[in-house]
Amino acid sequence: MGFFEAILELIKSNTGTTSDGIAIAMLVVGFLIVIFGFVGVGISIVLFFRYFRLNRTKNSCGLTGEQVARKILDDNGLENIKVKCTGSLIWGNSYSHFFHKVRLRRLIHKKKSITALAMASQKSALAIMDKENDPIMKTRNTLIPLQLFGPLMFLPLIVVGVVIDFVLAFINGTEPSFIGTFIAAGLGVAFYVVSFALTAVILKAETKAQARSIEILREDGLATEEEIENIRDLYKIYNLEYINNMILAFLELILRVLQIIASAQGSSSRSSNN
Repeated sequence: MGFFEAILELIKSNTGTTSDGIAIAMLVVGFLIVIFGFVGVGISIVLFFRYFRLNRTKNSCGLTGEQVARKILDDNGLENIKVKCTGSLIWGNSYSHFFHKVRLRRLIHKKKSITALAMASQKSALAIMDKENDPIMKTRNTLIPLQLFGPLMFLPLIVVGVVIDFVLAFINGTEPSFIGTFIAAGLGVAFYVVSFALTAVILKAETKAQARSIEILREDGLATEEEIENIRDLYKIYNLEYINNMILAFLELILRVLQIIASAQGSSSRSSNN
């Protein structure tokens, strides 16, 4: 048996699939996930160094991230939007429609840097778009909770499905049918689909806010043309990271579907043998 055939047999034994096609598909998708995972690490490293290099470069307007956000918000009639400092790894630099906040990381909140200028202006631009009832922002605000927490629901749903199957089997004195598990897995995949679809909407909102922030910085004289070019490059790296994460999410979705099919095949095969 060759190396490739050995890998396929290992996949089939671990997933329950009886199909070479499904095993090959899982192998290819798994390989792509590894590749794009490494690409993501590379982009994150580049982003890290660019982010901190620009955060060590003083901006020409002499304003901190908090002051930049406050000025842009106040100039656009958004005095009700608070500017808060956050050390959260989950939220980071962000705008919340629900809490009426622009959140800035501690690293840039009180820093008079180009990075602070970039992040504060972009998140404030999201608030402006929200005030203007921008259709992309309306969709983002309505569905973003699903995008954030949808993928996290997969494993809990599987656990619930397994528990239900074993409880019903115990009550009926039979072997678990795993029907509940497959239904739960299907719901988990549905959450993944919704989450993946929303990443495109969120990226569109973010890029639109980036363009708006550059307009604001230029019109208000908050940044020089050189600083604007640095900010535009920073945004591009952020967008590359986001797109790479979208691709990874899509590949993970495909892998989840293949895993469900493989489990169904394994269950069917065991039933036939019995």
